[in-house]
Order: sequence, then structure tokens, then C-alpha cells
Amino acid sequence: MSLVNLFRKQNRKYLFTTPSHGQKFCVFHKFRQFYKYDISETEAQDPQSALNQAQKIAANIYKTMHTYFLTNGSTSGIIASVLSCTNNGDKVLIWKNSHPCHENAVKLAGCSPVYYEVPIIKDWGIPDKTTSDLINVKGVKAVIVTSPTYEGIVSDIKELKKICEKNGAYLIVDEAHGALYPFSDKLPQSAVNIADFTIQSLHKTAGGLNPTALLHTNCELDVEKTLSMINTTSPSYPLLASIEANINYLNSKRGRAKLNKLIAGIENIRNTIKNIDFGGDDITKILIKKNGMNGYELSEKLFEIFNIEDEKTNKISTMLLCGIGTSEKKLEHLKKSLLKIN
Repeated sequence: MSLVNLFRKQNRKYLFTTPSHGQKFCVFHKFRQFYKYDISETEAQDPQSALNQAQKIAANIYKTMHTYFLTNGSTSGIIASVLSCTNNGDKVLIWKNSHPCHENAVKLAGCSPVYYEVPIIKDWGIPDKTTSDLINVKGVKAVIVTSPTYEGIVSDIKELKKICEKNGAYLIVDEAHGALYPFSDKLPQSAVNIADFTIQSLHKTAGGLNPTALLHTNCELDVEKTLSMINTTSPSYPLLASIEANINYLNSKRGRAKLNKLIAGIENIRNTIKNIDFGGDDITKILIKKNGMNGYELSEKLFEIFNIEDEKTNKISTMLLCGIGTSEKKLEHLKKSLLKIN
């Protein structure tokens, strides 16, 4: 089957997975004319100036020193952060089970990775948060923390930042799954105004296209130079334009109302369903388990009987990912399905 035919094939599953737009929700309608916006830098048009202006406006929205648009995913933001704040031979502290890009970034920078471990929350079978007693910051140039985790467990970034500052280390927060945090008080606090570097994936929960992401910085380092080392000189301006539209939507009354409606819908599920246990710090990651049924059995029943595909499952629990594009219809189907699970 060709890629074009694959995309045309109707998917009848209810996807609680990334990307969060679910192939329907759209914040950038001009993408319907994709080729019209696929331009290069010429004397007649200067997209780079427009990009610089858009990034300045974004920094003002997020209240950061700088916000950079990324079209190569959060991976490129992690790499650029490590390259910007370290020198060859430095040590960088990373979580042993972190995303592969953390270790890759350290190696690309010519640094040595130092690993720390995070305990497992036994009742759920998922990694716990990173706390100050788990990390030894002395002698390292930077610390990379994953918050939220895949399942929505959030670390105390303020506490970790104090430890890093005391030891002269930069704090890099992989907030790939927390791009919605700055836009609702009902979600955990974002790291964008605390950490030295915060990286967010718009495509995971915020309705963006793969692989759009953001890099927020709060320190005076030449990040632009670093980004130019790892990015193409022929960027996708349609993707960059979609990032601008995505941020503007999230920051709008309409966008915030949409997000609050999503949260209210999930709260309704949690308050209605009594035969399922709910966990996690981030309500948009519907982390569930059922007494007398392991995670894999729960996942299989949801998939085979109710046409629901989850994002991640372990032997104890299952996580269904929601985002700005998760519809009321989808949440209502999930609620009815969970009520019927036995």
C-alpha cells in the first residue's frame, strides 16, 4: 500500500494517541494550500524576518527570554540545549531510562553522561518523578529532567532549579508532553519560566503537526548559533507558520475555552466512572487500571471490543493520551466504554 492510499484509508478506531489532532482538528487551515506557503528566501520575500518576529511574539506569550520554533521535534531542542551550555569533556546528568535523544545529545556535545535512576510507582507500574535526593548535581555542567513523564508524572522544577543553581549547573527540562501546561491553571505548572531550557512538543498534546516543537530559554547563550549547526538551511516555512498559528490559537480565548472544555470532559469521566481507578498528575493523560484485570487485558478489551487505542500500557495500568484535538464524541465513547468494562 502506498503512503497516499494509507492516509486515505479510513481509520475507524478511537485514537487516544499522539499526534493529538487526531487527523481532524486543525488550527492552521491554510495548510490545505500547503504548496502556496512552501517558499524560500528571496529579495521578493523574506520569511526569516517574519519568523524572527513570530518567535519574539511567542517569547512574550510564554514570558521567556527566547522561544524558538522547531521543525525537527523536541529531539532537536534537547540537542541544541546541551550543545549550547556545555563544553567538550563536561559531565551531564540524565535519567537512565530517558528518551534516547538525551544520551545522544550528550555524546554529540563530546560530554560524558552520568546516570541517575528514578523509582517505579509500584501501584501503577510507571516511573515516579525526579526529586532532589535522586540527583547528584556536584561536578556536572547540566541536568536533563523529563517532566512530565510519558504517563503524566510531574517533578518539582522549582526545587530542582534551586539545586542546580547552587551547584552551577544548567537545568534542561524535557517537557515534550506538557505543551498545554502554560495555558490552563488546571494543569501542572510549566517549566518554561523556571528552567534554563524547556522543550515542548506541540504535536503530542497541543494539536500541532509532526514534528513541530518549541525550545524556550531563560539564559544568555547563543542558542541560535547552535540551532544553525543542527538544522537545515532550507526549513519548512509551512510547518513554521503552523507553529505560529498553533501558539496563537492556544493563547486565544477560543483556544483556552477549548482546553478547559477538554479538561471538564475528562473530569466528568473521572467523577462518573466508579469501576476504574485513575492516577497521575496530568489529567490529560488518562491513566487507568481496573481491579482483577492487568493493564494488557484492559488495553486489549478497549481495543478489540470498543475500538479504542491507548498510547501506552504496562502490566498494571493503561494510559490514554488526550490533547487539544480530543473531541467530545471521543470522550463520550470512552466514558460509555469504561462503564461497560467488566
